[in-house]
Amino acid sequence: MSGATLERRLANYRAALRPTPERSVADRTRSATLANLMAEALDGEIVVGDLGAVVRCEPLTVVLPLDRDRLARLPGQPPPGVPLVCLDTETTGLATAAGTMAFLVGLGWWESDRFRQAQLLLPDQPDEPALLELLEAHIPRNAWLVTYNGRGFDWPLLVARYRMARRDPPIHAGHLDLLPFVRRVFKHRMADARLRTVESELLGVIRHEDVDGWEIPGRYLDFLRSGSAGPLLEVVRHNREDVRSLARLLGHIDTGFGDAADRAIAHPGDLAGLARAFSRERRLDEALDCLEIAVAAPTRRSPAPVRDGIATARAPIGVPAPAIDVASDDADPWWSVRRRPDYGGRPGRHQAPVLERLDSPWTDERIRVERARLLRRLVRFHDAAAAWEGLGSGPGPLAAHAWVEVAKLREHRLGDLRGALVASRRAAELANRRRRFGLIDPVFDRALAARLSRLTRRHGSGDPRSKPPQSAAASVAG
Repeated sequence: MSGATLERRLANYRAALRPTPERSVADRTRSATLANLMAEALDGEIVVGDLGAVVRCEPLTVVLPLDRDRLARLPGQPPPGVPLVCLDTETTGLATAAGTMAFLVGLGWWESDRFRQAQLLLPDQPDEPALLELLEAHIPRNAWLVTYNGRGFDWPLLVARYRMARRDPPIHAGHLDLLPFVRRVFKHRMADARLRTVESELLGVIRHEDVDGWEIPGRYLDFLRSGSAGPLLEVVRHNREDVRSLARLLGHIDTGFGDAADRAIAHPGDLAGLARAFSRERRLDEALDCLEIAVAAPTRRSPAPVRDGIATARAPIGVPAPAIDVASDDADPWWSVRRRPDYGGRPGRHQAPVLERLDSPWTDERIRVERARLLRRLVRFHDAAAAWEGLGSGPGPLAAHAWVEVAKLREHRLGDLRGALVASRRAAELANRRRRFGLIDPVFDRALAARLSRLTRRHGSGDPRSKPPQSAAASVAG
């Protein structure tokens, strides 16, 4: 690097470190005017500081009980003693680079059983440092953030804005992004994992006259140009419900899966997804408990029927389908909730409608496969072999593969070559039967032939492991 280039870069760096020049009187007057217009239209208060002005709106609090001890027992959830701050932003675009800024930050937190909210709005772009300062004051250092896709969008965007303002982002203890949990546990019975879909199909909340996300940046930019804050009212309500839905979703997770009694009436597919969440944290015993409940479910719930374009609830087999009534929250006609009575839950509780995608991947067979694999991870080889044998006795293409898994367990884990050979021959019979119907799997057939050849050779050579140990004799199928 030449000396001239280095000197030029140092000059640019020194210029960047200079304090921001004072705003002109015209700029201050414009910001004050926009703040007054925004506060009047949105029924907010103007918070004036050394760095500028922010409009703060505080919606009515709502009762949203949350049992933090029960919630903390679930995978990925925050410890019970830390405060939770739900956060959602409305921005001038969908990128997280320097050209996008958050003009509305919605916050929510619990005070006992009541959920309190605050919304911080930016009346003019030069007032952004004031918004960032006020946002930092609302996030305790020991708090966990609760967001929906916040790890990928909301928080990185805010961090970029803090960096550009030469400030450190707020310190917090943890970050709970609910999107991965929803995808893992509930996505099997929803069309997609958007927050609005979660509200309608999981929480039973239907928004009325909501603003679409693509309209929001344009409404704010129109306000900056014209000073008309009326169209921002729907944006504020949209953000308010986004934040409130984070709290509702946490409550749904708590009441639906917090203990064994709740899981006993949960959807089998939800339990299978929850088992995977437990497995990711290596809590294998709790994962197995979820799968045992799912396997023991007497009948899988049927997909929800569609009525007037809206999926409705279907009662479990043998229970009359109840009428769905509509309830409101704080007498707000802007949204409604579809609820149905409990089936076996605690008195006075409500559940969201049980919905299921027609192409739900969590079939009974797949849940049993998940259970068999988990038993092997738990070193319960006899139980795993029995689980695969049960799958091998059923119809379908999985049966032959199940007997191969039995053969693997008997050969490599139970020291039973004769039993492994019997299981492999059973797999070959099923494969030959499928081949007669034109269902051919060359890769599987070649691997099975190699396995049969090896096991036959080892068993015929008098390998001492060809005789099962006493403890494994019961697992050998004749």
